[in-house]
Amino acid sequence: MDLSRRRKVRPHNPRAISPRPFIGMGLVATAFFPYAASGLVAPWWGVVGLMLVWLASFVLACAWWTPHPDRLPWLGAAVLVGWFVLVNAGGAFLGWTA
Repeated sequence: MDLSRRRKVRPHNPRAISPRPFIGMGLVATAFFPYAASGLVAPWWGVVGLMLVWLASFVLACAWWTPHPDRLPWLGAAVLVGWFVLVNAGGAFLGWTA
C-alpha cells in the first residue's frame, strides 16, 4: 500500500494564538455600552455601582489575559448577563423606571 500521497497532518503548535481571549475581551468591552447607558433606567448611584462592576470585570479580564485565556469568553458572557440581571433586579426591588 502506497502511503506517500496521504494528506500530511500538521503537528500541534503549542505557541499558536488562540482567538478565545480576544473574543472574551471583545465581549467585556462591548458590555461597557449597556452599563454606561443604564442611566436611562437607573439612578446615578446605580450607574456608579454598575460602572464599578464593569471596571472590576475589565481589570479581571486584563489580569486573566495570559494565565487563563480560556476563561475570558465566560467572563464576557457573565458580564453581559450580569448587567441584565442587575438592571432587572433594580427595577423589581428598588423601583428603577425609565
